Amino acid sequence: MSAPAPSPLAIVDAEPLPRQDEVLNHAALAFVAELHRQFTPRRDELLARRAERRAEIARTSTLDFLPETAAIRADDSWKVAPAPAALDDRRVEITGPTDRKMTINALNSGARVWLADFEDASAPTWENVILGQLNLIDAYTRNIDFTDPGTGKSYALRPAEELATVVTRPRGWHLNERHLQLDGTPVPGALVDFGLYFFHNAQRLIDLGKGPYFYLPKTESHLEARLWNDIFVFAQDRLGIPQGTIRATVLIETITAAYEMEEILYELRDHASGLNAGRWDYLFSIVKNFRDGGAKFVLPDRNAVTMTAPFMRAYTELLVRTCHKRGAHAIGGMAAFIPSRRDAEVNKVAFEKVKADKDREAHDGFDGSWVAHPDLVPIAMASFDAVLGERPNQKERLREDVSVAAGDLIAIDTLDATPTYDGLRNAVAVGIRYIEAWLRGMGAVAIFNLMEDAATAEISRSQIWQWINADVVFENGEHATADLARKVAAEELAAIRAELGDEAFASGKWQQAHDLLLQVSLDQDYADFLTLPAYEQLG
Repeated sequence: MSAPAPSPLAIVDAEPLPRQDEVLNHAALAFVAELHRQFTPRRDELLARRAERRAEIARTSTLDFLPETAAIRADDSWKVAPAPAALDDRRVEITGPTDRKMTINALNSGARVWLADFEDASAPTWENVILGQLNLIDAYTRNIDFTDPGTGKSYALRPAEELATVVTRPRGWHLNERHLQLDGTPVPGALVDFGLYFFHNAQRLIDLGKGPYFYLPKTESHLEARLWNDIFVFAQDRLGIPQGTIRATVLIETITAAYEMEEILYELRDHASGLNAGRWDYLFSIVKNFRDGGAKFVLPDRNAVTMTAPFMRAYTELLVRTCHKRGAHAIGGMAAFIPSRRDAEVNKVAFEKVKADKDREAHDGFDGSWVAHPDLVPIAMASFDAVLGERPNQKERLREDVSVAAGDLIAIDTLDATPTYDGLRNAVAVGIRYIEAWLRGMGAVAIFNLMEDAATAEISRSQIWQWINADVVFENGEHATADLARKVAAEELAAIRAELGDEAFASGKWQQAHDLLLQVSLDQDYADFLTLPAYEQLG
């Protein structure tokens, strides 16, 4: 008897979308099902390992470089694969979700790279997941245009040689895609996003002189990087794509990954193209892991934790040194400012801050950096042009002057700043506004002149949780308590209602967002990711 055919992926509880079958054809679904069968059990083991490691940190309140991988760090002979031509110059990268307008604007932005985001800048509605894939297919076949229904303005792609190189970011390992299931089990969102994109576009990108390039989010260990590497080997083999065609840049946005940067590059060395220094997710990870570590781990207001804070500086300088030692690109953090069309003075101050930030990164040895808005591309470009000139990168700057001890990365108490009452108000205000938009399917949201994504909501709710549980006393004498958070949230909700009017307020998801923020900020049992309970409420 022949073996029974493996059961196919099922599309569950999802309204059909226009042109959906172009993305979810039989062969593409079979490929994702193969990835799921082969790799989801290891994903599950690694998620369990995260919990074990977190329990160990709760017990010890410390972290160190791994003794079992000391030989990898000590071996100076290995390097990552040389960068392909399309990824050699990454001096400015723009980030954003894969909706149709953003796809065109990001590709046209003048940035060298576009991070096409299925992760923190995209709420994972079925529409965003599937139509985002379709928009990228259409972009590569130059079958994409967009007319804004509100303004009538039309958008179309520039000539191919002027377009940014796409680096796609799939969802993190913790998120499942409930609408795609195999035998009743949801497929990890990471495998859906990676699998569909790679299946449809790998050969197409090679034909365009580029390739399937990825950003890997929320990695917590070199074992998670090893899993990705095995997925890349399997996927390339299955589709007949030459090994090493895939290139991955890993976001070092968890505190545990900061202690394993070399090992992460080593695991991915045939497919690695760099590391990136995140900010809000990194701070969120510090709070999450050291939340019961006492007063010395209490972070001040998020806006007081700049990249010049000693523990953040240790992290970024170690990242540059590690990358360049191994021949990889070091990519800097996000400039999230959204220019105002009405307030030139706000813009002037913000542009100066962006310039100072990008100047610092370029002088520190970074090879490129992120912006959230096309208007910031020229500012960041000027900072890197001034340092790089005609060179594509500065990987020859080895930063051997940098020496970072294990304790330097978690020396939170080197900061002078302390939590403030205004910081609490801001965390509540931004948290409610972001979650409300996310529940309506928007992952990248302009709030108070900054482009915010899910990492913003994570650091906001984590700080509220931490301040309450550490019994912080604000400068006005008030104690951080659950009752105070509820009072501030009620005032914020009333202010939003007054600002919008009853009808507009009722048509949004404001009460739901308020309730969810308080749930994840006040529950004694700290949720690993806000997006897990939020996904249950996503339409």
